[in-house]
Amino acid sequence: MSMPTAQELTHKPCTSCEGGIAPLSAEEVQVLLPGVEGWELTPDIQRLRRSWVVKNFRAGMDFFNKVAALAEREGHHPDLHLEGYRNVSIELWTHAIEGLSENDFILAAKINEIPIALKR
Repeated sequence: MSMPTAQELTHKPCTSCEGGIAPLSAEEVQVLLPGVEGWELTPDIQRLRRSWVVKNFRAGMDFFNKVAALAEREGHHPDLHLEGYRNVSIELWTHAIEGLSENDFILAAKINEIPIALKR
């Protein structure tokens, strides 16, 4: 597996995953991770996570609405978290395989392109 750039990831569509395939290996995850700036692996290496501190509550909700629209188009749905009214985070993983797939990296790269009003 070669290391795709963020731009290459954003040009790929998420593909349907109903299970029956293995999650990405630790080595495959490490190859894909540099293509999604700002995202980190959870300690169990089962999910991607990224956090932001937004300008205000409305900015967080606007961002989540844009992420939701993208997720619907891609058919791949993240876990969205809002804490303390301006701390937002997103976790990506492929529920059907209980781990990471290429879809998670594709969606992370596309989420990185969504404008977000950050706290200054």
